[in-house]
Amino acid sequence: MGLFDFFKKDKESKEQQQALDEGLQKTKTSFFDQLSKAVVGKATVDEAVLDELETMLVHADVGIDTTVKVIDRIEKRVARDKYVSTSELDRILREEIVELLDRNSGATGSRAILDRPDSPGSPFVIMVVGVNGVGKTTTIGKLAHRFHSAGKKVVLGAADTFRAAAVDQLIIWGQRVGVPVISHGMNTDPASVAYDAVQKGVEMGADVVIIDTAGRLHNKVNLMNELSKIKRVMQKVIPDAPHEVLLVLDGSTGQNAFLQAKEFTKATEVSALAITKLDGTAKGGVVIGISDQLQVPVRYIGVGEKMTDLQLFDRTTFVNSLFKK
Repeated sequence: MGLFDFFKKDKESKEQQQALDEGLQKTKTSFFDQLSKAVVGKATVDEAVLDELETMLVHADVGIDTTVKVIDRIEKRVARDKYVSTSELDRILREEIVELLDRNSGATGSRAILDRPDSPGSPFVIMVVGVNGVGKTTTIGKLAHRFHSAGKKVVLGAADTFRAAAVDQLIIWGQRVGVPVISHGMNTDPASVAYDAVQKGVEMGADVVIIDTAGRLHNKVNLMNELSKIKRVMQKVIPDAPHEVLLVLDGSTGQNAFLQAKEFTKATEVSALAITKLDGTAKGGVVIGISDQLQVPVRYIGVGEKMTDLQLFDRTTFVNSLFKK
């Protein structure tokens, strides 16, 4: 790496850290306001402090089950260490959350595309799922920008053919990023679009093919059948496709995002999560709860409107930013 490349990478890293800090600001403000109230006038972590901490985590949309896990782990530390001061609470809480996320992490999947040699033989295929309105198509566009900017060849497939806006939006994103979009228009067979997109990816020696799919949950059986058909058709071109099923969730909806995630994991095998719109909510704790409860790694988080504001999720960086005062 040359000196220019080093400074460029360092600048990008600082810009991403700033975007993350700003994106989590609403969650941080709410989080620490409540944490301060939990420990005011207290010298040690006692039952009353733990009760307040439990309420605080639930309000941050960490979720009941995950909150109980965190409190239980802290109670064990207090019992083991005999004396834990309230000044240590944020450090202990940080450590426990990182460890919880560590159980469900992994650098494999689409985040590893940037480390792969160009055109390793066949494209890495990502099928993107999620209900309408969560930022699914925008996430695909930002993901395409991320890969394209790193010098990877990208093909997009507009297989959300039930919503005209989704097809048009993806085509616009393709033009903005500078990558081809395979589209058959609205009310066409989604599986056929996916097949052609994967075929195009193979023909042009692409590194990654990203397939958009319809965001409907009103009939789980139909959704399951549709996604299964898309998978089968893509496998005619690449037998092990898709290599990743990425579920996009709107972080600002809190526990509703968790309910959507549960429904989608019943309908198809989800291998990774992208949680969007964290910059507009105080419910950033949902990232912790969803990852813990579903045992599916969070791959990306959306912390702003810019194309660069879809970030790789790093559990330590995320938690450190959350606790940064």
